[in-house]
Order: sequence, then structure tokens, then C-alpha cells
Amino acid sequence: MSTTTIRIEEALKARISAAAERAGKSSHAFILDALSETLERVEMDDALHQIADQRWASLVSTGESIGWSEATAYLRSRAAGQKPRKPAARKLAR
Repeated sequence: MSTTTIRIEEALKARISAAAERAGKSSHAFILDALSETLERVEMDDALHQIADQRWASLVSTGESIGWSEATAYLRSRAAGQKPRKPAARKLAR
């Protein structure tokens, strides 16, 4: 395991210490958890953007889409425990 030194303003250090104490952790463990959670969020955001870019490229290349009203009706039915037929894609008007 390597060591990294960071400079933290006294006010932030005090807030971290107080929050760590409330969480029942050391300041070190609290900071590591915060870094890990932030990294995970950034990685998930990157993955989401990659999926969005792929779907946008598909939409642009095929011109096919599902209308908002059809999509929301389908999702509401699924959320209600029903098994609706998937809405059919349609060509977008250009």
C-alpha cells in the first residue's frame, strides 16, 4: 500500500474529524470511504455516458425511436406488475 500526502485546511480537517467520530470511524477510514464513494460515482457516471453515447449513435444511424407516451405507458404497466407488450420502434420524422 502506498502513501499519499494531502493538504487539508484546518476547518475541513475539523469537519472530517467530527463527521468521522459521528460515523464511528477514524478520520483516515472516513477519508478513504469518501474517496472510494466519489470514485465509484464518477465511474458509474462514465458508464452511463458511454451507454447514452451508444444509444444516441444507434438513434442517429437507424432513425428509430419509441415515443415518450408509449415508453411511459409501458414502464407504468411494468411497475404495476403487468406484462405489457414492448412498444414498437418507429422512424423519426426528419
